[in-house]
Amino acid sequence: MAERTFEIWRGDRSGGEFKEYTEEVDEGMVVLDMLHRIQARQANDLSIRWNCKAGKCGSCSMEINGMPRLACMTRMNQLPAEGKIKVQPMKTFPLIKDLVTDVSWNYRQNERIRPFKPPAPDSDGKYRFQQADADRVQEFRKCIECFLCQNTCHVLRDHRKQEHFVGPRFMIRVASLEMHPLDTDDRIPDLKNEFGSGWCNITRCCTEVCPESINITDNGIIPMKERVVDRYYDPVARILRAITGGGKKLPTA
Repeated sequence: MAERTFEIWRGDRSGGEFKEYTEEVDEGMVVLDMLHRIQARQANDLSIRWNCKAGKCGSCSMEINGMPRLACMTRMNQLPAEGKIKVQPMKTFPLIKDLVTDVSWNYRQNERIRPFKPPAPDSDGKYRFQQADADRVQEFRKCIECFLCQNTCHVLRDHRKQEHFVGPRFMIRVASLEMHPLDTDDRIPDLKNEFGSGWCNITRCCTEVCPESINITDNGIIPMKERVVDRYYDPVARILRAITGGGKKLPTA
């Protein structure tokens, strides 16, 4: 039975430090298992947020060896066999204690987005649309709100532009509504003026860390940025909209 040494951040908003813990590793264990073992045997007051242990609740988001990950989905045998394993809280959000951060800012961003607004149904009371249009937005519904994409976004993480940019998770939320075949609202002005779509420079770091493998950048953010450009910066599209009377569902992306 092997042993591994963990460097775990211990502290709160007033300060803290990394402390070392060495524990035995059983076959098949994930990082969350090891944190629970350390909590049970050595550090009873270690604070960890977790729930399902199945990669579906998004609760155990943290940084493991510098990479934003879910602790319950990071197997010990996936990590380097040598050296210490460094575990720390997500950098983008305010620290509460140890590995637990305050992610409430994200929920406030969600409240700013206008909800789904369907049209009146057909004369028989039904809605009709193409299956391909429904399939297009289905990918975005896989989001478990782990906020790893928000944590790795350099606009939020390094430049601290929380007042200007809602982040990739909520760009995807807007995309799921704007691309919905039955939604009639127009959130393109909000994307430009309120949600800060122009701040994203498409590094794809959010896509890389998504545990649900959502193609956040290519399938969500880029189409939304293109719609903003078409609306406000493409002279041909502006003339076309002036002639046709505009409308949200023009094929801009």
